[in-house]
Parts: sequence; structure tokens; C-alpha cells
Amino acid sequence: MLPKFLCFFPLLLISPLLFAASPQLAASEVHLSPTQVHPSSPQVVISTSLGDMTFALDDKITPKTTAQFIKLANSGWYNGKEFYRVVKGHVIQAGINDDLHPDHKKYQLDAEFSPDKPQIKGSLGMARDEDPNSGSTEFYICLARRAHLDGKYSHFGQLIEGEAVLDKIAAVKVTEIWLDNPGGTAVAFHRPHTPVLIHSIRVKQP
Repeated sequence: MLPKFLCFFPLLLISPLLFAASPQLAASEVHLSPTQVHPSSPQVVISTSLGDMTFALDDKITPKTTAQFIKLANSGWYNGKEFYRVVKGHVIQAGINDDLHPDHKKYQLDAEFSPDKPQIKGSLGMARDEDPNSGSTEFYICLARRAHLDGKYSHFGQLIEGEAVLDKIAAVKVTEIWLDNPGGTAVAFHRPHTPVLIHSIRVKQP
């Protein structure tokens, strides 16, 4: 039997698009260079049990999402949470409140989609369910080009330092978990054997 939060979470914060995983990248999914980072962009350092990753946040196109992420980070919301989902070639995910406290609902945001921002390796996005305005505390980081997510999720940051750490997380051993999707296709929700923990997320001056 799956842990309670794994059964609960997909119904709440993830849409079928974010379930999609492809271990083998299509030929058209070429690597793209990260977009230009504005010198004044706020930055955050996600410190994990496997090392640190630094992201530049987009407070111009996704101001509400960025502001809330920073607020939650400063409050310690993410401290001690884990990247409980790791799907090679797709995404890693974190940010769920492990005790399933309903407080996450008060953090729900209006979507800030931008079809002009490609979701590439290191893209930081806000997870959601089928309601576009249901993103709250849960975030994902792309492990490769994920064109099917473009313009459908609030893409609010980009990795600028720590790619080797992202690769370490992507390479951890996992227990393969496949969940039934209402559309009839099983989806990958693979869980690391050894938890990859978030120690802290701190705001860094650019």
C-alpha cells in the first residue's frame, strides 16, 4: 500500500501533463541553453542532502509565484521536506506538506503561464492539478527539455549553478511506482530509496 500522501497528492497538485514521463528523449527535444538572467533577478539557493543548487527567479513574468516561493522559503516551509518523486528524463518534485495539513489551500495562486519560456533542463515550475489556478507550495525541476509543459505551468525560475547536484538527484536509485491516471495510462511516480532532503531554501543577493 502506498504512503497516504502519495495516494493523496496526485489528485491534488499534479495534472496529467506533469505525470507524463519519457526516459528516452525524442530527437526534437534538443538541449537548450538557459535563458538570459537579468542582473537584478532574485536568486535562491536550494540546499539539499546531495548539495546546493542556485536558481534565478523571474519576478517580471511570474511576480506572484516568485513572491510566494520566497515567502515560503523564508518561513522555513520547505525545510526537511524531500524530493519524493524522481523520474529520470522528466522531473524531480518536492514541497508537499507531509502531514497533509489543509493550509496549502490558502497558498493557491492564479496561473502565470508564458508560452514563450521553454521548459528546459533546470527549469523551476509550480506543480498543479487540472485547475490552472491550483498551484500552491509544490514545485518541480525539469531534468530535460519538456516541451509539453510549455505555457501550461507557472515556470518561475532557472538553474544557474549546481547542475551536477541536479544530476546526482536524477541518478539516485528509486522504487518504481506507477499510479493509475483517469485517462487510463499508468504514470511514473518513482520514489528514491534514500530520501533526498531539502535542508533549506535561502534567498541570495544576485
